[in-house]
Amino acid sequence: MNKNRQFDKQMKRIKKEEENLLKKKENSFYKAAIGPVADKMERFIPGKLKAALETAFYKGFRLVFEKGNFYIEKTYDKDKIQLEYDLNNYALGKRTERKYMKRLDRYSMQSQRINSSISVIEGGVLGALGIGLPDIPLFLSLVLKSVYEIALSYGYNYETQEEKAYILLLIRTAMTKQEKQKEFNQKLEELGACIDSGIVSEIDLEESIKTTSSIFSEALLTAKFIQGIPVVGAVGGIVNYNIIRKISRFAGVKYKKRYYMKEQSWN
Repeated sequence: MNKNRQFDKQMKRIKKEEENLLKKKENSFYKAAIGPVADKMERFIPGKLKAALETAFYKGFRLVFEKGNFYIEKTYDKDKIQLEYDLNNYALGKRTERKYMKRLDRYSMQSQRINSSISVIEGGVLGALGIGLPDIPLFLSLVLKSVYEIALSYGYNYETQEEKAYILLLIRTAMTKQEKQKEFNQKLEELGACIDSGIVSEIDLEESIKTTSSIFSEALLTAKFIQGIPVVGAVGGIVNYNIIRKISRFAGVKYKKRYYMKEQSWN
């Protein structure tokens, strides 16, 4: 099978997976476990807490982006992931065999599994201790760790301003639903294509952080409020798992799609 035909088949699989993610309904267990409690608790959440949570996410993103990468990168072997990508990318350039495509996905899939599992422990322990807002930088570090590993596994450098903006938009897309998600997804497609073509216009990273923080805080508002209550807060493990799994799966599909689209354009 020639290279273009093999890449076309792979793109069809990716687009199908992407379509399924965009249509995916909320996890039934998560909805059953959290939904009823969230609905009852929401009206008791004070306005000051809403503002505090949004500020906490904003400061958390700023902290991780400005100072956190050094510590996040200590939790995985960046050079090894990049070397693995270089080897598999070179092999795919010579022979488009299925085994090399699977190897290219290996670190992405591994990251999704491991970081989702860690999130259960992190959210459960901190929640059981009654810790809510203070754990946000740690939670965001785990979110970004997962996305960073996925980006590296497909040959993308997450340290540029453009790629940071892409990651923030990716998170917004994964965290929203229906029409808003479709709107963000279209913008994400356009931004990814522009970055890969080298035609990106000026990036307003500050505004992107603010918007992402607002969406994150809205999505996690009740969950984090519950997580701040001892014992009941142990439910945070379920919440964190669901969030990180959703974002990392979305990141896996999007970065994989960008890789193959870029390869197709070069052939």
